[in-house]
Amino acid sequence: MRESTVTIHDVARHAGVSAATVSNFFNWPDKLSERMKARVDDAVTQLGFVPNMPARQLRRQRSGIVGLSVVNASNPFFAGIATAVEQVAEEAGLSVVVGSSHESADRQEKFLTLFEQLRFDGVVVAPSDDELEPLRQRRDRGTPVVLVDHEDPDGRLSSVSLDHREGGRIAAEHLVTAGRTRLLFAGGPEGVRQVARRLEGCREVVTGIAGTHLEVARSADLDLTDGEEMGRWIAGLEPAERPDAVFAGNDLHAIGLVNALVGGGVRVPDDVAVVGYDDIPFAARAAVPLTTVRQPIAAMGRAAARLLLDEIAEPGREPRDVVFPPELVVRGSAP
Repeated sequence: MRESTVTIHDVARHAGVSAATVSNFFNWPDKLSERMKARVDDAVTQLGFVPNMPARQLRRQRSGIVGLSVVNASNPFFAGIATAVEQVAEEAGLSVVVGSSHESADRQEKFLTLFEQLRFDGVVVAPSDDELEPLRQRRDRGTPVVLVDHEDPDGRLSSVSLDHREGGRIAAEHLVTAGRTRLLFAGGPEGVRQVARRLEGCREVVTGIAGTHLEVARSADLDLTDGEEMGRWIAGLEPAERPDAVFAGNDLHAIGLVNALVGGGVRVPDDVAVVGYDDIPFAARAAVPLTTVRQPIAAMGRAAARLLLDEIAEPGREPRDVVFPPELVVRGSAP
């Protein structure tokens, strides 16, 4: 029998049970004994039956799916968030669909509209920008929404975030304590709230120390390629004009930057110390192990998923915020 022609009644006849029992198997399995579930499962497998998802959603008022929208799923930070969300969701019997906005508000809106139209049980969002009103409105319409790596200034959405200003402070304090006086903040495009907070914290430290200066250099993105381009630019400067320390907007940018500096004959950390941000798995394995500000990536993803599960179980509950502290991890790039 071809898969496309198999019906719930075919499965019932093959298993020797009623159609209602097969329906319970998919929608309310707790009503069946283990022996009965195994019997129906064998019939489903042998016949290649695929249940009708829209019909199941109408019956259960739940899809069994949650959405996750991140800035860039190929970035190890967001990949780690996604893995942690998937683990918690799977333990709760839910599946996860992931989309990458690539910092495009329009692309993020398309994902979230699709998730809402498909009646996903809820969404975790790492926002592409600070415009949160569309997310608040979705929650008001009944879709649970939890922010990750972001907070809601209005307090209408639950969130999981890090104290990025403090992260910038501890990075800068480490560099100036080591005697560095010409600091460069290598950031990506303006407008990314998390990176802006890191710069604010860095600036607070530097402006309070006489003889210490801070410059800001922007690039189109915070990836390896743009980091390498930034590193080549720094390596091409005269030693007297070159910064003696760089605080990069994230680890990918920092690793690309270090590679280009070393390739250009600049010693890291002797000539230029480098600090990254995130502590992605590659940071400790870089050619010059990277000093970085650690975000507890897995813990943040798990916390966001658990907040979402709570909101799914109790719609309209009071929003909650979870804020993690940053931690400096000292390695070879800035001892």
